[in-house]
Amino acid sequence: MSLNDEVELLRNIPLFANLEPSKIKLLAFTSERLTFRAGQNLCVQGDMGDAAFIIMEGSADVIVHIDNKDTAVAKVGKHDIVGEIAILCDVPRTATVRASSEVTALRISKDLFFRLIREFPSMAVVIMRELAQRLERTTSQLSRALGRAG
Repeated sequence: MSLNDEVELLRNIPLFANLEPSKIKLLAFTSERLTFRAGQNLCVQGDMGDAAFIIMEGSADVIVHIDNKDTAVAKVGKHDIVGEIAILCDVPRTATVRASSEVTALRISKDLFFRLIREFPSMAVVIMRELAQRLERTTSQLSRALGRAG
């Protein structure tokens, strides 16, 4: 995949849709492109977060380890961003993200991520919306699970 392909892919991600083309090109150039085989972890629950990942191709499972058991709580794929909670909140990773197929991802360092948010406050709004939607889905799933357990 060329730099221009990466720029085009990033332009289609809602988080970066409002960035100037030159900033998107900088993001693509300064990000690290990684490939994960099926079964490989992009990040591991409990590790300190030093980067976020944008999935360019493939899919992965979001897995939470509770009571000595791994539970898949979500599936992510092309254009999704993962790993940003740990770098935004400066907390250990809240879940493991494991490739369920071959995954190509852009790794965005914590420093670059925060530089982009400082320069483009509109990104922060998009991130807040995404996190709020995830929280709503998680709360809804938890309510249903507790309803069944009761």
